[in-house]
Amino acid sequence: MSKRTAIITGGAGGLGRALDEALRARGWATVLVDLPGPALDALPDLPDRRALGCDLTDGAALEALCAGLRESCESIDLVIYNAGVTQITLMADTEEAAHRKVFDINYFAATNMARLLCADLRAAKGTHLAVSSVAGFAPLYSRTAYAASKHAVEGFFKSLRSEERGHGVRVAIAAPSFVATNIGNPEPQAGGISRPGAATDGMDYMPPDAAAEVILKGFEKGRDFIPVGRIARLAYGLNRLSPALYQRLMERNINGGEAGS
Repeated sequence: MSKRTAIITGGAGGLGRALDEALRARGWATVLVDLPGPALDALPDLPDRRALGCDLTDGAALEALCAGLRESCESIDLVIYNAGVTQITLMADTEEAAHRKVFDINYFAATNMARLLCADLRAAKGTHLAVSSVAGFAPLYSRTAYAASKHAVEGFFKSLRSEERGHGVRVAIAAPSFVATNIGNPEPQAGGISRPGAATDGMDYMPPDAAAEVILKGFEKGRDFIPVGRIARLAYGLNRLSPALYQRLMERNINGGEAGS
């Protein structure tokens, strides 16, 4: 019997690699997609894993990638939209170009890929699995562009769930809090953009392998929404119960209460 195949974007990052290892341990074949560079080059091809370079914000390159996946994979059973960046600046200090770049990477790369692989996932009765964030359902101080992009991701994939249910396709959303993938190694870019997991103002950081296990166990249980970690579960429950209380507590904890000063 042929193995099921999972495509993981952001596959060269900490969470992407952890998802890859956990899936292959479960008998899946994987294709890791990330920007060309040393991190991706360091991932050798294995009998059950390939690593492919692509700038997902380049429309032509993304179309070529998806066409190649269609040709080379017997089936595409799971796509994990994990590629993304964080962005930490106050709104008043955020230029439009940075705001748009965050959306290009966090939102449009995922949604365009979902569109291009829609027929393949329908054929396999597979699953779209979007990696969002606590910032996808709740406010987060000094991350207006980032939170907006993750809210948009959740709105898109929640709506897509209704469209694809009749085709036998699942749509799941995972919402981690703080995953320790790049602490002390942010590689900052213009506009406060940096690699995910690089924030120094977070709390209760999860190791990427623990986060990957929570995500995949939720996926295996058929859950539509998967809060990842203690902080994510508490944030989700409290924000639903009392958004105003959640916001006050978030402001007190992020940056030592600077938000409320």
